[in-house]
Amino acid sequence: MSAYTGCPCTGATLDKLVQPAILAALMEGSTHGYRLAEQINELLGLQSKPDVSGVYRFLKKMESSGFVVSTWETRDTGHAKRRYQITPAGRTCLVRWTTTLETHIQALATLLQAARKAVARKQLRLQPPGKRRNPAAKTPERLCRCAGLACHPCGH
Repeated sequence: MSAYTGCPCTGATLDKLVQPAILAALMEGSTHGYRLAEQINELLGLQSKPDVSGVYRFLKKMESSGFVVSTWETRDTGHAKRRYQITPAGRTCLVRWTTTLETHIQALATLLQAARKAVARKQLRLQPPGKRRNPAAKTPERLCRCAGLACHPCGH
């Protein structure tokens, strides 16, 4: 087992983003829980399998808060499925989330820049003297596709 298993640095604890992802997905129309979990993975750009049970837990909380409603869909064959849809309160919540996310993305961009500088300084100290990069040399900036912010190439 890795020392980083369960560490927030792996990105595995981004569950706070599930609520706005659910709301954004439901703005496209009502859907079943499993499909919603798949849509969230697509929205967040995750390659892993969707955490369906986690999505259902969030849906239950969001339904009790009045942000989503569900109805049972029954067919002649197969199991009954819940279909979820966003409510007016859920739409208002999503509007508030957009403001919150815009504020946090600026803070994250600043933190990312500071973390990159700290890592670069440490790596520079670890390299043999003949291999050191000129610290005055600048890496060309570009717009980051994920946030539209000026940053060093992020690989997205």
